[in-house]
Amino acid sequence: MNGTIDGDTGCSGGEVFALRVLGDSMLPEFAEGDIVIVEPDGLVRDGSFVLADVDGEWIFRQLARLADGWALRPLNSVYAQRPLTDLSAVRGVVIQKAVPGRRRLSKRYI
Repeated sequence: MNGTIDGDTGCSGGEVFALRVLGDSMLPEFAEGDIVIVEPDGLVRDGSFVLADVDGEWIFRQLARLADGWALRPLNSVYAQRPLTDLSAVRGVVIQKAVPGRRRLSKRYI
């Protein structure tokens, strides 16, 4: 499934965890197989890359502030954004990306 995350999200409280990106919905910034580090208690703001639980589906998107609420926006324009009435679906903020086997390509988002 595009724009999903592969990993166990059953971490407790504010425990930072790592997940693997699946699909191409977050290209060009995040490719399939990239590892993202998620901070469950991270600062959520417009433009943050977030992990959200929407209708029982875990998705990885960029958070966007709209005039009438929020949206989960893919970076790949082939995919549609998903509206949010509030931020309760957001379960964590991506704080770092790592490309397996390519240490120099690691990037921090805080």
